[in-house]
Amino acid sequence: MILPIYVYGQPVLRKETTDITPDYPQLKELIANMFETMEYADGVGLAAPQIGLDIRLLVVGLDALSDEFPEYKGFKKAYINAHIVEVSEEECSMEEGCLSLPGLHESVKRPKSIRLQYMDENFIAQDEWIEGFLARVLQHEIDHLDGMLFFDHLSGLRKKMIRSKLNNMVDGKVRCSYKIKTFR
Repeated sequence: MILPIYVYGQPVLRKETTDITPDYPQLKELIANMFETMEYADGVGLAAPQIGLDIRLLVVGLDALSDEFPEYKGFKKAYINAHIVEVSEEECSMEEGCLSLPGLHESVKRPKSIRLQYMDENFIAQDEWIEGFLARVLQHEIDHLDGMLFFDHLSGLRKKMIRSKLNNMVDGKVRCSYKIKTFR
């Protein structure tokens, strides 16, 4: 089932999420719905706050990028209770967008690699170093789990320059090709 994506202004996007347990109701169905929603909206990642839930869950699907990045062929993975526990000193900048910030794209500097601890879909603990584009996507999505958005990483000047776009989102003045839920 395709779910509406919450747009900037929705309070859940600024709320820190909580870990979940294996008995979370209808978890497999929720994960399937998140993948379907993300794919319908042409996204590569989706965090639970973006569909109105303050739980520590995200999904990533990178198969659409497999022409450019063959290593992501068939990549589709859920991350439960994900926490970044270490980051590399080396950073790089790349343009980012967000399904909850339609039409907004900015260059964001992030660490090139991260050490991530999480549970897989079977609640088996994982601890791995992740690098490259996947590390960037995970950092972006984990920001959502921590109540942050990618523009929080921008300079004060850049934030001022995008303020009117953000205000329009809060006012519901936004168009998308996917189902959204605005603040107003």
